[in-house]
Amino acid sequence: MRHLTTALLLLATAATAQDYFIYYGCYTGQKTGSKGIYVSRFNSESGAWSSPQLAGETGSPSFLAIHPNQKYVYSVGETSTPGQKGGGVTAWKVEGATGLLSQINQVSSVGAGPCHINVEPTGKAAVVANYGGGSTASYSIGETGALSDAVTFVQHEGSSVNAKRQQAPHAHSANFSPDGKYAFIADLGLDQVKVYALDATTGKMQAQGHASVPAGSGPRHFSFHPNGKVAFTNGEMLMNLTSFSYDAAAGKLHALETVSVLPEGTALDGKYSTAEVRVHPNGKFVYVSCRGHDTISRLAFDESSQKLKHLGNTPSGGQIPRNFNLDPSGQWLFAAHQNSHNVVLFRVNPETGDLSPAGKEQTVGGCVCVRFLPVPKL
Repeated sequence: MRHLTTALLLLATAATAQDYFIYYGCYTGQKTGSKGIYVSRFNSESGAWSSPQLAGETGSPSFLAIHPNQKYVYSVGETSTPGQKGGGVTAWKVEGATGLLSQINQVSSVGAGPCHINVEPTGKAAVVANYGGGSTASYSIGETGALSDAVTFVQHEGSSVNAKRQQAPHAHSANFSPDGKYAFIADLGLDQVKVYALDATTGKMQAQGHASVPAGSGPRHFSFHPNGKVAFTNGEMLMNLTSFSYDAAAGKLHALETVSVLPEGTALDGKYSTAEVRVHPNGKFVYVSCRGHDTISRLAFDESSQKLKHLGNTPSGGQIPRNFNLDPSGQWLFAAHQNSHNVVLFRVNPETGDLSPAGKEQTVGGCVCVRFLPVPKL
């Protein structure tokens, strides 16, 4: 570990405003070869990208969240933790210019199969989605970055039309309104995006209602437009994207339209499923990863008409593009592949939304999450 720390410290001396630590959440074990959370270094100006190194060892940290103060990272562990109900939720401290992580504490997700986590904008609370248990839990975050035990736990109830996938609730992601007053839980099993009012001071949530998507869609992830007035959720099973207008005062979503994320005429035979949805920082484009089809779908969004238009699909460069992310500059897209164990870099054309392979990739076993943290200035 000493040689890794030395190498990262040497890299840190050249840090600029465009330098980021990239953290990768992975499935661990013999099949993937991964041992936990990995980190590499990226410069958004030059495209220089270092090989990933183990940052924090833990079991299957599939999804990560960065604290707004950039000092802490949070992960969910989809494997069960001995002696506690549900999976684990772990708080990590970022060790300055090295990017390595040291564990602060770990608490229970209460429900089974935690698969997604986010931290609200002030950094005082976190919310977790439990896919296996079909539930959600919220936590208070202390001054040291430590997580409290769950202060709210809500068990979702119900089902939808797909007998194989929607016989019960399956909470799949947790996100926040731009002002942090509301949490949004996309539930694949219910075809709903649940809305909760959040008290950031205590971390407690209270149910406010929900917005529905077309039956059988299976909403998975959720992303706000930069204007804060529109949001999107990707339908995992019907390969679609639903847009919503957002009433910030009332905390309500109103469905606008649902469009396909596949080329016209593509048959849905159960082999394809979407995974992630992201909006470009300029607000003109929305991207969705398509597993099985192994592409990144590109859609244009017209802010004045609030209409979506499918532009095409770009091969993602691997098998099962589970997650991807746009760097904060909007110039680059990183596509993480669960089955081919690689992360592929694309250049983004901000005028057309087109993706062009940058000719670079890194090996990260079982990678299913990509997150950015600016390298601290010395």
